[in-house]
Amino acid sequence: MTTDASNPLLQPSTLPYGIPDYRAIRPEHYLPAFQAAFAEHLQEISRITMVRSMPTFENTIEAIERAGELLDRVAHAFYTVSSADATPEIQAVDEQLAPLMAAHDDAVRLDSALYWRVEHVHAQLDELDLDDEQRYLVERHHREMTHAGAALDDEAKAHLTLLNQQLSTLSNTFERNLLTDTNDLAVVFDSAEELDGLGVGELSAAARSAAERGLDGKYLVSLTLFTGHPYLAQLRDRASRRRIMEASRARGSRDNANDNRPVLREIVRLRAERAALLGYPSHSAYVTADETAGTPEAVEDMLRALAAPAGRNAGIEGEALQRLVNATEREPFTIEAHDWAYYTEKQRTAEYDIDTSALRPWFEAERVLHDGVFFAATQLYGVTFTERSDLPAYHPGARVFEVIDADGTAFGLYILDLYTRDSKRGGAWMNPIVSQSRLRGTAPVVVNNLNVPQPGDGEPTLLTLDEVTTLFHEFGHALHGLFATVTYPHFAGTNVFRDFVEFPSQVNEMWILWPEVLDNYARHFETGEPLDPAIVRRLHATQTFDQGHATSEYLAAAWLDQAWHRIGTDADIDDVVAFEAAALADIGLDNPLVPTRYSSTYFAHVFSGGYSAGYYSYIWSEVLDADTVDWFRENDGLTRENGDRFRRRLLGVGGSKDPLEAYHDFRGRVADIEPLLKRRGLEV
Repeated sequence: MTTDASNPLLQPSTLPYGIPDYRAIRPEHYLPAFQAAFAEHLQEISRITMVRSMPTFENTIEAIERAGELLDRVAHAFYTVSSADATPEIQAVDEQLAPLMAAHDDAVRLDSALYWRVEHVHAQLDELDLDDEQRYLVERHHREMTHAGAALDDEAKAHLTLLNQQLSTLSNTFERNLLTDTNDLAVVFDSAEELDGLGVGELSAAARSAAERGLDGKYLVSLTLFTGHPYLAQLRDRASRRRIMEASRARGSRDNANDNRPVLREIVRLRAERAALLGYPSHSAYVTADETAGTPEAVEDMLRALAAPAGRNAGIEGEALQRLVNATEREPFTIEAHDWAYYTEKQRTAEYDIDTSALRPWFEAERVLHDGVFFAATQLYGVTFTERSDLPAYHPGARVFEVIDADGTAFGLYILDLYTRDSKRGGAWMNPIVSQSRLRGTAPVVVNNLNVPQPGDGEPTLLTLDEVTTLFHEFGHALHGLFATVTYPHFAGTNVFRDFVEFPSQVNEMWILWPEVLDNYARHFETGEPLDPAIVRRLHATQTFDQGHATSEYLAAAWLDQAWHRIGTDADIDDVVAFEAAALADIGLDNPLVPTRYSSTYFAHVFSGGYSAGYYSYIWSEVLDADTVDWFRENDGLTRENGDRFRRRLLGVGGSKDPLEAYHDFRGRVADIEPLLKRRGLEV
């Protein structure tokens, strides 16, 4: 056990903005720090419940907000590392921590004495002299504790606590299995000829990845989190495409130590049991009850309404691709899922004279970051970014930037961790290391993680258009985390309803092809030549191209999530593959050419992340996003006036206001679904 005096996590960081001094933190520091933080937090809660005077906002609600600061500090520091640099030592800590964290959360959320005090303040709400943020804070604490099970009797609470601990452990197992199996299934190629179609930078990245595993002279293609791979659009060798797709779809389902099928079945069973204990017919009903959607039926109505036209469009697209194969291949064949991306690019080139893979030289990562992502933020919000190489991040590959407001005030840190590595989980995400709060006197420190293959030393990182989109998207989350300015930590950053949280990040994608922004960053990495305006016009013209496929694969995953989480406690699912097939047939998205974006065994969003019964939130938020993009277009686009309005009325409020009220405050009305239908080519 590390002693308190020697544990850097148990003292406030002396570095700017409270960023942890990762140079001094070692894996063995984390568990003792958590144990100390758990004890301190429980003592703080005990002091609240032992107050003899009647509950007030100050001695109960605000006191809850002041409590747990050490735990928040330790948890943010650890979970940043456990997702982005999960070494075996960190994984071992995570396994031990999962049930401990679940038990601690329940000890606080289910505390009967604390709930009594919160309930009392809530009952007196209309008689209290509170501002809007304080009033909403009381409502949320009462709602969240009730939703978590604080009103249950002691026997039911004990059962609930056991379920939560089991689920926490299983979610950790699912993620560990997926990371291990993803690394094991990375595809090794013996020659560059097998990767014909990739650019110099991509080949260099594959060679570098192979060399890092001791496979000198070979090429290794790491798998992405979603089904398939960006390289499928470029690889000319059909056998190579097939190998990558088959490896991708095999993850977590190979009857080995990393098989996630029994894990996810148990997760589903326990979630259904927990929902029943809490008085809900399903986990989906439980989750959506405290989201803007309200009910699973509201989610189903949207998904079914979109699935029919999306599936129809995907079928039309598939027929067009088959005709292309028949017309261009000397030996035509029936296309399969691994062929879709490759022939889609051929079709795009034929119809619009655009090969998106050929655009990579115009998307050099450093320029995209500074002259695209940062530039758009500066034009909209007046903020600038200065790299701070003197401040340590959790990994040498992560870079730290200080964020400076229009008035010259430095107010936070932004960390970018761009490249993939074996110790990083798949996908892309944003998370806080420090959350802003006036009550605690803390400023925001936020992280963006991507999984871009790293080329050899001295070679430029050339991004795909999809990777550019991901960077802008995740930076939208970062801006939300940086700009939210609240008093209470409960509302900090992206602490909003799950089916609203994607909205700001989706809005930030609009600037990718905005003329002023694109012209500033899309320059050839060797010549400085701007992207041809004719190509830009054609990119805009392709807005609905392949949207049947893109929408169908997403909706299939969203429906699969709902299907798993709408079953009751009496369900007994033995065959994961059969369950998936039945679910996709039910919604009409069982097209073998368009596999679901995530199959169950590698659906990390819902089985090891925070999106269980909530993966629908991307399309739910996109209704708001598409409507907001229309607003920007109608109001002169990239202006400080528009940016300041969006920042002040939406990003800046964090979770301190009902999100739909915040949207109405910004837009002046509820969102219209028509812009989304037009964007995705789903208009009837």
